Amino acid sequence: MPEIKKVFRENIPALRFMGREYDTAEMWREWWMNDWVVVVEEAMNGTDEICRRWENGGGHVALTKTVDGERAGFYLGMFTPIDTPPIEEENFIYIDFDGVDLGTCWLYGERPDVHDTSACRQAVESAGMTVWKDEEGAEWSFENLMWPRYTDKDENGKVILDYCIFVEREK
Repeated sequence: MPEIKKVFRENIPALRFMGREYDTAEMWREWWMNDWVVVVEEAMNGTDEICRRWENGGGHVALTKTVDGERAGFYLGMFTPIDTPPIEEENFIYIDFDGVDLGTCWLYGERPDVHDTSACRQAVESAGMTVWKDEEGAEWSFENLMWPRYTDKDENGKVILDYCIFVEREK
């Protein structure tokens, strides 16, 4: 099980997720082989603007929708500024998130161990944050694969995965 290094609230601007729906994370291979990340980056004119608006923007994202504890959707893609035009290429979708914050856990360990995110919800709630539900009662969370925290192993051969849960905005 990975170590939770840090739990914190991220105040985020309105964001647009752009990507494709999948059944499993194994589809990252297809995502990379087809250069779909380039399609998203081109739609938002590069990652500079999203990184300027959100410090942890620009990462590649595995977004999960959960209803009543069961996965109801799984998507691979990136977050873009909310005003990014939708991608008109076949099978690309967008999902807008506005008026929410993120409860973020930094999971430290070896790959693939850091993808065990089971302790994060409790850690976020213990830090005083309330998990947000959309108008359909769905909860949303995502793995944010950030460079270099996730891509470059440290001297112990370990990485940090940002795991984020949408939480109610601070009042």
